[in-house]
Amino acid sequence: MKVVKALSTMLLSSVILVGCSGTSMKTQNLDESEYTVIGPGSATATGIMLFNFIPIQQNDRFVRAQNAAIATQGGDALINVEVQEDWFWAWVLNGYQTTVSGDVVKLK
Repeated sequence: MKVVKALSTMLLSSVILVGCSGTSMKTQNLDESEYTVIGPGSATATGIMLFNFIPIQQNDRFVRAQNAAIATQGGDALINVEVQEDWFWAWVLNGYQTTVSGDVVKLK
């Protein structure tokens, strides 16, 4: 019985910790000869913490905003990146809105 309880505790802890992991934004250090600036790009992504415990589209919102900002101009990467985060709340959730903006570039 003790073994089952210990394994159950370890499994539950692992599941909870895996749910808290996220994806980092990838940035590139580019030389000016490697790209052409297309124009400014900006996009927003939102994530929610339901009951302040259950993440809904929360962990990858920075990456989603970055990819959407790049897609606004049809480019390959983003330079001079600025990140802004706004929060909102309701009775059962907290919301986090991330805006990523910068110069969209096309790689040569």
